[in-house]
Amino acid sequence: MSTPPPPPAAALASASAAALSRRRWTRLMPVVFVTYSFAYLERSNFSVAAAGGMADDLHITGSVSALLGSLFFLGYFAFQIPGALYAERRSVKRLIVWCLLLWGVLATAQGLIPDVRVLMVVRFLLGVSEAAVLPAMVIHITHWFTSRERGRANTWLILGNPATVLWLTVVSGYLVEWVGWHGMFIAQGIPALIWAFVFHKYIDDHPRDAKWLTPEERTALEGALAAEQRRLPAAGGSYLAALRSRNVVLLSLQYFLWSLGVYGFVFWLPSIVKAGSSEGIGLTGLISALPYLFACAAMLWNSRASDRAGARGRYIWPWLLLGAAGFYGSYLLGDAFWLSYPLLCLAAAGMYAPYGPYFATIPELLPQKLSAAAVGLVNSFGALGGFAGSYLIGTLNDVTGSTAASFLTMAGCLVLAALLMFAVRAPRGAAAPDDTPEPRPVPTPKDA
Repeated sequence: MSTPPPPPAAALASASAAALSRRRWTRLMPVVFVTYSFAYLERSNFSVAAAGGMADDLHITGSVSALLGSLFFLGYFAFQIPGALYAERRSVKRLIVWCLLLWGVLATAQGLIPDVRVLMVVRFLLGVSEAAVLPAMVIHITHWFTSRERGRANTWLILGNPATVLWLTVVSGYLVEWVGWHGMFIAQGIPALIWAFVFHKYIDDHPRDAKWLTPEERTALEGALAAEQRRLPAAGGSYLAALRSRNVVLLSLQYFLWSLGVYGFVFWLPSIVKAGSSEGIGLTGLISALPYLFACAAMLWNSRASDRAGARGRYIWPWLLLGAAGFYGSYLLGDAFWLSYPLLCLAAAGMYAPYGPYFATIPELLPQKLSAAAVGLVNSFGALGGFAGSYLIGTLNDVTGSTAASFLTMAGCLVLAALLMFAVRAPRGAAAPDDTPEPRPVPTPKDA
């Protein structure tokens, strides 16, 4: 019996490329997803605790509760750019491990603090400890995935946001009923300490550091990423010039407005649901979770469509307008909570769907050397938007006694954010995602 001829080198290279792609996704993205989930948990469980008795126990008014939620974002804002630069110049891995350990301690401490003034300090330091996580992770994705993959990769990163809120609002509500808000904070802070060791074991800064890849795979992947960088504009100029560039300024302003709507929604949805539905805190958490299920589905579909189309802008602004329409419809319906609730689900999908394409846009506008600082600046303006959203929406609800003004404010901000996307222009010579070559391991002589 004759043996079949060996497959040609091209077929072997294609099979090796597919295996390389699978290994990157299955090894890296679950760790990235869970890490950002832990980071986002500390931003959103505060709202459940406030609605579940912490405000009464610590004598926190609506305005002070809004300030506590907002102090997180002041610390978050201050360390965005320094964290992003450290991640690019030194190590994403070391930075995130220390961040996990620090915020695990601080998150647990929230359940042990009897004084609101000390709690304010802890909330600020939590923001500091988590400031570098998102920009560092976006930078890490640029070290491992080509532009034709980054829409989906960034979505799996930021999916930790709505996915966390999805389960958090359900679990946290019942945790508060079972062990109180003190126990909820402790139970949700300790896992971050354990996860630091998991992150250290499974994450490498660059393909060249990964012992789980073959030498050929490391060479092919780094070569594809380097080729992509050569197609971007030359990395001339300073960090300051990059941060002052037209596109970066526009994206920063846009993300400020967008985040105002997102975090106003995240921080105050449980309170809005509790007041509108008159349900207990456990069922309030369950009702508050459903909009994030729609958000997760929209994110996954939109990021895949963006990567396939090789386009970003048209997968961002229509969704923001859809989110604005959801809030505006809720404003028109006034106090009819159960009629406006489906529109809040629509608003959640509209706000979250564009995240993957959006964070894939920034590294496609600037060389990697400069894009780290740009990601930090854009996300710092998002932190300011989070501060403004959590404080402003809480204050409006407290002063007016209704959600009408809040819904109208969030709708207006999302409309402005959508319009700003039209002013962002790709630089000449920048590579579209479709133009980026697949990383194909180089066949060895025996494969030919």
